[in-house]
Amino acid sequence: MLLKSKVDLYAAIRRDAKAGLSSRALQRKYGVGFLTVQKALTSAWPEPRKKLPPRPTRLDPYKPLIDEMLRADLDAPRKQRHTVKRIFERLLDEHGADEISYQMVRGYVADRREEIRVQAGRGVVEAFVPQTHKPGAEAEVDFGDVTVRLAGELVTCYLFAFRLSYSGKAVHRIFASAGQEAFFEGHVHALNTLGGVPTGKVRYDNLRAAVAQVLGFSRHRVEAERWTAFRSHYGLEALYCQPGIRGAHEKGGVEGQIGWFRRNHLVPVPEVATLAELNAVIDQWGSRRTRTVGSGPVLARSASTSQLSNRCWRHCRRSPSRRAGSSP
Repeated sequence: MLLKSKVDLYAAIRRDAKAGLSSRALQRKYGVGFLTVQKALTSAWPEPRKKLPPRPTRLDPYKPLIDEMLRADLDAPRKQRHTVKRIFERLLDEHGADEISYQMVRGYVADRREEIRVQAGRGVVEAFVPQTHKPGAEAEVDFGDVTVRLAGELVTCYLFAFRLSYSGKAVHRIFASAGQEAFFEGHVHALNTLGGVPTGKVRYDNLRAAVAQVLGFSRHRVEAERWTAFRSHYGLEALYCQPGIRGAHEKGGVEGQIGWFRRNHLVPVPEVATLAELNAVIDQWGSRRTRTVGSGPVLARSASTSQLSNRCWRHCRRSPSRRAGSSP
């Protein structure tokens, strides 16, 4: 059996240990040592790889000089601050640094300039950090507009996308509108296709199908009542992004995925008689791409996902609520 990563190795060891294999048998089967088996049985996640100490470079003796120039720039006029080229020239002319290259100086200054600004209390107010996700724990949802030649006429439709953050597996559906009924139906289709519900939060922007009112600049929202009942039925935990362009960065995965889907599957403009015909083709595309999910997302399976979807859908449609933000 070919194991693709250390996480797969740990999962296989834990599975065989539950089946009754001894520690020595596990070592022989997977060709690992005693400590590896014990670590796998202790935690499903391998320890992060230790970072190696930085190797010495020819630039090291000149780094304090570069730092001094960058600190001097903090109080210098904006148009008379050191460029990388000027720093390199000064090192050559004033300090005889013939053994270093421009690329070495450029790489160091690119990181060090902002570090010095932060140390002096003049760094950026906002910063971005890489997102990490556990399998099946989080997802992102959004609509994107697409153009379809429907029954011989060009019309604007809306692509619903439900994307798992860890694996990138996405489920798509095209609707004539982005209203609340399409929003609900897209969720039902996605959860039935995936076979479960994410165990963590699902990210949304402030679309009217879900949000009746945005409360200031916080993440608190007054939800549309039918949406609250719908997600309560499925056990969905919603996380609403910040308003405007700032919130787009919080669910960039699904926004990029919608663009990728448009460019790769809807060019040239599809010509269909009905949206049902187009969605049937989209389902076929999705089934052929399931190999990209690997061992798959770990979703919280629920017997109600397929059995009760119709009942919840009927209940939500019967609800007399006409709160702001919900479609009739």
